[in-house]
Amino acid sequence: MRREELVDLNAFLSVAEEQSFTRAAAKLGTSQSALSHTIGRLETKVGVRLLTRTTRRVAPTEAGERLLKALGAALDNIGEALSSLSDWRDKPAGTIRITTSEHADATVIWPVFERLLPSYPDVRVELSSESGFSNIVAERFEAGVRLGEAIDTDMIAVRIGPDLRMSVVGSPAYFARHPQPKTPQDLAQHECINLRLPTLGGLYAWELERHGRQLRARVSGQLTFNHVRPSCAPRRQVLDWPAC
Repeated sequence: MRREELVDLNAFLSVAEEQSFTRAAAKLGTSQSALSHTIGRLETKVGVRLLTRTTRRVAPTEAGERLLKALGAALDNIGEALSSLSDWRDKPAGTIRITTSEHADATVIWPVFERLLPSYPDVRVELSSESGFSNIVAERFEAGVRLGEAIDTDMIAVRIGPDLRMSVVGSPAYFARHPQPKTPQDLAQHECINLRLPTLGGLYAWELERHGRQLRARVSGQLTFNHVRPSCAPRRQVLDWPAC
């Protein structure tokens, strides 16, 4: 239904309830002539007279009574629907869909929901963890969690976690057989784990920084993953050269 038709029906309902063009016009904030024109347009559209006009009174015709009854039922349903929305305002409920990375899922999002969900049993959360970027609007997500440097210009961003810093690490067993790297260039001589991200279209180059100077290191090794699992990350730092 077009907006113009809704305006016409609302005008008819007001005149029928007030039984007066004068009072109905004041209620709608319009002039009597404009209101009369609106009613005339509606009657022309439906092809029957909806209101009987006299010098003292305005009353619905038989066709007008029928329309008035139908509108009353429809508006009651709309009113109930609007009232039911207050339940969402007073008591959080419904499904929240969030697209995120596995790292943010495990380290930032889940610790919050672990405390939140028991207090709000009517809230359901659907987490989509992936390395690529989903279209939040097209895929009907309420929110997305990204690194700050990867936020689109037309999106509204709110910080929810600390700055992310990574370090080059290795297991004691590995370094029992290999010398520890002293510089980023030494990494080329080691068995490293690569990361392939869909958004980059290739292997991720390790981002390193020291004293404000940045460089990228291309590494090689037998293993390549398409995600980062925080629970599987080695815990021993062996090179004081943190990644960005």
